[in-house]
Formats: sequence, structure tokens, C-alpha cells
Amino acid sequence: MAMTAPEIETYIREAFPDAVVKIDDLAGDGDHYACTVISEAFRGVSRVKQHQMVYNSLQGHMGGTLHALALKTAAPEI
Repeated sequence: MAMTAPEIETYIREAFPDAVVKIDDLAGDGDHYACTVISEAFRGVSRVKQHQMVYNSLQGHMGGTLHALALKTAAPEI
């Protein structure tokens, strides 16, 4: 069973309570999403590490119940 956008957002918000999260279902199949996450937690952190942080927030669902997630991450603009 695939994950829904609200489920993905819940996991991300638990890890990053201050985050602005935008999720788009790319294929309309509940399996391929694009996600933008903006959080202060990313300030001064490499993009690779930011993406790892988001993947970790999904608690093992990436590659299983969540097939594809294109990520865009950033710290808020000052």
C-alpha cells in the first residue's frame, strides 16, 4: 500500500515542527511525489545531509511504501 501525501507530511512535521512542507503527487498514483521542505534545521547543513535528514524522518518508508520522492530542501530566507 502506498503512502498518502498527508502521511508523508505528518512524518516530516514530526521531525521538523517549524517546516513549511509542500507535496505534489507527480503521477497521480500515490507512489511518486515531489516534496519541498523549508526548515531552520537545514541552515548550514549540506544539501545531501538535508535530504538524509528528511529520508530519516520517514522512518524506513522510503523505498518501501514510498516508492519515489523528489526532494527540494532549504533553510528559510533571512
